[in-house]
Amino acid sequence: MSESLTNPGEGFHPHLHEPPGGTGPVPPLRARLHHIRAGALDGDTAQTGGMRRFAAVSGSTVGSEKLWMGQTHVAPATASSNHHHGASETAIYVVSGHPEFVFLDDSGAEPEEIRLRTGPGDYVFVPPFVPHREENPDPGDEAVVVIARSTQEAIVVNLPELYALPADPG
Repeated sequence: MSESLTNPGEGFHPHLHEPPGGTGPVPPLRARLHHIRAGALDGDTAQTGGMRRFAAVSGSTVGSEKLWMGQTHVAPATASSNHHHGASETAIYVVSGHPEFVFLDDSGAEPEEIRLRTGPGDYVFVPPFVPHREENPDPGDEAVVVIARSTQEAIVVNLPELYALPADPG
């Protein structure tokens, strides 16, 4: 077995200096893998009342150009403020707890509040510009979800109430 050229947990290969073809150095953030430890998540990101967001993968943390990924924590017996994520698509994976995702369905004669009740292992997709909120009805346990977005930063537009946006938000 050959000797490792990196130490476990370093998150990159220091011996890779040039891209194939030898066209010169590669920008450091784009030429290596990044290992973001659970305790190193960045809390300096867009926030919504009633929840805490932590970035793991973003333009500022690893140089990503098209993706944001992190965690959201909702305290026991808490609801977030109403918000949407602009043009960003959002995928959510429930790690722990039983968070509820609330939005207005305006496809019928009258808008109807819809509540998606989830549990560990469930996924939720939030389309661009769809106002929603997260709720954690559990009186004792925090709800934790992993979020991936189609933009490099966490776009958050906080809203005064939950309402359906026009079909063309632009």
